[in-house]
Amino acid sequence: MTDHATTVVRGACPHDCPDTCATLVTVQDGRATRIQGDPEHPFTQGFLCTKVNRYLERTYHPERVLTPLKRVGPKGEGAFVEATWDEALTDIATKLNAIRHSSDGPQAILPYSYAGTMGMLQGESMDRRFFHVLGASLLDRTICATAGMMGMRMTVGASVGADAEAIVDSDLILLWGTNTLTSNPHLWPKILEARAKGTPVLCIDPIRTRTAEQCDEWIAIRPGTDAALALGMMHVIFADGAEDREYLEHYTLGEAELRARAAEFPPSRVAEITGLEAERIRALARQYARAKNAFIRLNYGLQRHAGGAMAVRTIACLPAVTGHWRHPGGGVQLSSSANFAFNKTAVQRPDLVPPGTRTINMSLLGEALNAADAGVGGPPVRAMIVYNSNPAAVAPDFLNVIKGLQREDLFTVVLEHFRTDTCDYADWVLPATTQLEHMDVHWSYGHLYASLNTPAIAPLGQALPNTEIFRRIAARMGLDHPCLRDDDEALLRQSLDSSDPRMATVTLESLRTHGWARLNLPTPYAPFARGGFLTPSGKCEFFSARMQAMGLEPVPDFTPPAEFPEQVPDLAAKYPITLISSPAHQFLNSTFVNVGPLQRAAREPEVALHPRDAERRGIPEGALVVVENDRGHFEARARVREGIREGVAWAPGIWWAKLSPDRRNVNATTSQRLTDMGAGPVFYDNLVQIRLQ
Repeated sequence: MTDHATTVVRGACPHDCPDTCATLVTVQDGRATRIQGDPEHPFTQGFLCTKVNRYLERTYHPERVLTPLKRVGPKGEGAFVEATWDEALTDIATKLNAIRHSSDGPQAILPYSYAGTMGMLQGESMDRRFFHVLGASLLDRTICATAGMMGMRMTVGASVGADAEAIVDSDLILLWGTNTLTSNPHLWPKILEARAKGTPVLCIDPIRTRTAEQCDEWIAIRPGTDAALALGMMHVIFADGAEDREYLEHYTLGEAELRARAAEFPPSRVAEITGLEAERIRALARQYARAKNAFIRLNYGLQRHAGGAMAVRTIACLPAVTGHWRHPGGGVQLSSSANFAFNKTAVQRPDLVPPGTRTINMSLLGEALNAADAGVGGPPVRAMIVYNSNPAAVAPDFLNVIKGLQREDLFTVVLEHFRTDTCDYADWVLPATTQLEHMDVHWSYGHLYASLNTPAIAPLGQALPNTEIFRRIAARMGLDHPCLRDDDEALLRQSLDSSDPRMATVTLESLRTHGWARLNLPTPYAPFARGGFLTPSGKCEFFSARMQAMGLEPVPDFTPPAEFPEQVPDLAAKYPITLISSPAHQFLNSTFVNVGPLQRAAREPEVALHPRDAERRGIPEGALVVVENDRGHFEARARVREGIREGVAWAPGIWWAKLSPDRRNVNATTSQRLTDMGAGPVFYDNLVQIRLQ
């Protein structure tokens, strides 16, 4: 019997998740046979999530795109024929050059990408150089996190927060607007470690998620009212004299203004806004104030409404009021991303952007594709190159996006693994490699470890890394800037060429030896124990002069959703249900939707609603229903459950439209309205009606 060569290759999960897991891939005779979490990685701890456990099935999926595909039918039908790379590159280069040299110029070409991979190389390196040298329009990548990031920036200075590993020493844990077991599962073992020491774990969420079911208490807040709850807590803390006066005096700016604002939010008023009992608000505030190092874990769902940035900003003030930042395990975490100082300037070359180049907000894609000037001046969008995203499924205002993608005069190229909804409207689909087939380096927005991904197997079929695809398109177009010829090894080295002391431990040698490296920060890490906030004042800014200069309210406040029922009574009378559409446990946005076992576990598009809401509409469990508003509608299977606030519905997503009953998904009902700061989308600011199909 012949022994077969077996190796284990270190890698990293590339998906849009704060955990950024370190992986071990077993390879036998050139084929990956197993993927597992690295047991030595302090955050991964040897296990992977439901989704990434199926990554080999995704890589070897029989429907992988493994050759260039050329459209042969009407847009939307998804009819293609296989072609060679030479044919694809020649046609793409010819059409892009024609647009580039036309009267519309290169800004008529639009890149569209997001976090299909979070890798520094395959996500944001050669692609940026290509579009910058070309002179294409810039893309404002707002679709997920910009509102919350701005809320943190205006308060503590950057996306820096409490160290997730230190949560084991916290004496109170508030999981605020986060379904940890689905969207941050590697934090859960550390939460359990704290809980074993007696730490209470509370979940603040309109939905009794699988996380809420495992917590000590579910606090069923109304959607979009989180800032009001935070101000109500501060009202009680100040009234009780339970604030940390020394921390406030030395490390904060605008205490008097914050006190005055909190005085406007007594528990009785906050109860009316949030739907919580006034006494529960008082008790929560006092429980938080008694704690010495409470950990607030936020996530991006609560910032997906018109007041989302202000909501994050207001909550982020709490640990400064009580001084919880003093201790490891105390504070608030939305993201840890700003701790990482990879040399993005060297990798992306923003210096090559021609002066005056316009920027198009990706959350306004429907408007951009249908407006004569893309809504921001300049030429209409005549070509779009899509990679690391599936806008036909994930972008807001589905019907307008599809209308734009259907334009026969829009030349669309998609780099993909599968024939997604977006591919059905493409002129060319180019086969991209998966994480097992290319090199990359990763940061995290949930912990403090950088990771190297080493390719475990050779690319399947004719698939190529994103970096190589953009190199080849550039060469065929005749773009001859030397930076467009750097290979992935050069890009990797450039990304690590950082003078920031936090990156001192993240070297190519350490990454190649261990697969990952912790940033050069204390263990445990308490970023603002003695102030040192990253704001202009160096303090936690309750009063923000920057916001005042932008014409915004400079002091934390409650900014209601645009479709908050009390604000729009006529609309709410017609559409009385607030719809939330956070990811299904088996999917990561629209990724993994076509992986058989995960799709079967998710069953079909569903919408969960409270029994009283179902009863007054005559909707039984399991009925096919229509969810609708003035923007559009989609069909789903009704799930009637107690674990959701009355007046709220939950449609877990994001299903590909082609896999849905009526070839639509939840984004048929979402709008192109933007958040108060960060110009992000308002996916959960969405009033609908639900009726039997």
